[in-house]
Amino acid sequence: MPSLGTSFGRGGATDYQQDLMNSDCITIMGSNMAENHPVGFQWVLEARERGAEVIHVDPRFSRTSAMATKHIGIRAGSDIAFLGGVVNYIIENNRYFEDYVKRYTNARVLISEEYADTEDADGLFSGWDPEKRMYDTTTWQYAGVKVHGAAGEREEGFKGAKGEQSHGAHGTGLHHGEPPQEDWDKK
Repeated sequence: MPSLGTSFGRGGATDYQQDLMNSDCITIMGSNMAENHPVGFQWVLEARERGAEVIHVDPRFSRTSAMATKHIGIRAGSDIAFLGGVVNYIIENNRYFEDYVKRYTNARVLISEEYADTEDADGLFSGWDPEKRMYDTTTWQYAGVKVHGAAGEREEGFKGAKGEQSHGAHGTGLHHGEPPQEDWDKK
């Protein structure tokens, strides 16, 4: 479909697949890479032959699972709970690369002071409207960032993109805002 690239963007890896062979650990989640991407999967096998751990996380046992060093058969639909557990383990056991997290993620970005987490709001996040049974997410913004209309929404001063601009093409209708506030002194 020629229009898919214009409408949704063209997918691409963030690195060279050949570099997978230099990995110590590769996690494949929700994909049967051995069947669907056999050319790229050859580099996963090369890494495994060099001693890398290859972990396949998927409800189904597939050819990828058979070629992995570990298959983690999670229940369908439990991906987010599984990943939350992994993140919790990493944080609780200090198993993250601190310099990388500080410099290349949004860990230093400050959240709006209006935001309240579940511990502070009786099990709910800030912005809960019991009558509408919905959240108003405007308090969930980064500090120092203006709230913009979401897809299909309109607000004062917000102009929606038109034509090619709405499909990711370069144009003058899309602008970046100010970067959010960061705290570089926090550990």
